[in-house]
Amino acid sequence: MKKLSQLLYPQKTVYQLLLGAFTALLFSAFIYLAHFGIEIKLLNTLTAIAAFWLLLHIPKKSLLFAGFFIGIFWFYWISYSFKYTGNGVIAPLIILGFGIIYMLFLGVLALTDKPYVRAVLLFGLSFVAPMHFNWMQLSLPFVESYIGIYKWQLAVVLAALSLDNLIKEKRYKPLPLLLLLGALNYGGYPPRDDAPLKIKLVQTDVKQSEKWTKAALRPTILLIYQEIEKAAKEGYDLVVLPESVMPLFLNKSPQLVEQLRYLAADIDIVLGALLYENGKNYNVAYHFDQNGNYEIAKKVVLVPFGEYIPLPKFMQKWVNDTFFEGGSDFVTAKEPTDFTVKGIKFRMAICYEATTDRLYQGNPKYMIAISNNAWFAPSIEPTLQNLLLRYYARRHGTTVYHSANYQGTGIVK
Repeated sequence: MKKLSQLLYPQKTVYQLLLGAFTALLFSAFIYLAHFGIEIKLLNTLTAIAAFWLLLHIPKKSLLFAGFFIGIFWFYWISYSFKYTGNGVIAPLIILGFGIIYMLFLGVLALTDKPYVRAVLLFGLSFVAPMHFNWMQLSLPFVESYIGIYKWQLAVVLAALSLDNLIKEKRYKPLPLLLLLGALNYGGYPPRDDAPLKIKLVQTDVKQSEKWTKAALRPTILLIYQEIEKAAKEGYDLVVLPESVMPLFLNKSPQLVEQLRYLAADIDIVLGALLYENGKNYNVAYHFDQNGNYEIAKKVVLVPFGEYIPLPKFMQKWVNDTFFEGGSDFVTAKEPTDFTVKGIKFRMAICYEATTDRLYQGNPKYMIAISNNAWFAPSIEPTLQNLLLRYYARRHGTTVYHSANYQGTGIVK
């Protein structure tokens, strides 16, 4: 009879699905608004608070739907990169997979219907990164709002939105909302100043489908030389070019290295390339200074499933060979690298690692970040990356100089 009732009256399930989708929309709204150039603090504050309230109060089945749609709304774009490894046919499965991963992630809240218990669980989840991928920062919806982004402020928000369940008298139930006043960002964030140098951030637009082809190599190198010479003529102290802008193992091309050392006589240069050393591949940044010297920063944090496979060893090789053409086999340095340009120290970060706490250890005053966002064009990925850079820059008092291929270039504070 119960199954027959569900067939005859499916409205309840449809309602729960719509409620879950609506919750996901509110939780993701700040990303899409920013993507279209709309950043209104009051609007972001209200949508974020509403989303968290719903996560704490909606029915269990709606919560599972919410997690599913949040995973897709935030990370559908990851599927785009698979077409460049010859696996574009599985892109829909990747999107579905991210929906399921975050349905399970946020589905932990569905273990209870008590809002205050969900609040404790949700705060605990803010310390967890599914599959080692940390871009689901639960405080991120507040990055351009009147609420602060520190963990303690998230805890205050969750308390304010969940404690009403412990109050029996209806007229007093709204009182916990007053706690939200304690989560407001009254004092702002640590000051972030511009570096006392004239810095040129170059944004290139080389399509990922062409980037590693022989036909694109010469035009790309000429473009790099032109950008460096142009920046030098315009009086810049430093020019920064994107991740892997040199699409080759630069240390195996001594003529290119010598040419870059020559160009650096007039301007410091930072650019991305690959390094082959002792039988290992590294994703690196080169710094050429005006004294004819150069140094290399190796990546410290790799991209899960992009540069390494976060699975047991017996599965790593098969997944790498099957889905990534053997490309997820990079290795890392043990510690972050700092480049010094005319006496000014910059922490060097390559793409994903610029959105991890490890690269901000010691709270560096300035950071150079380089990215290749063409893997995910066109999508919200550069917008989400920029919001995450703001999140980390504000928490650590760092000014980030970001140069990207496709989109995302700029100074982030």
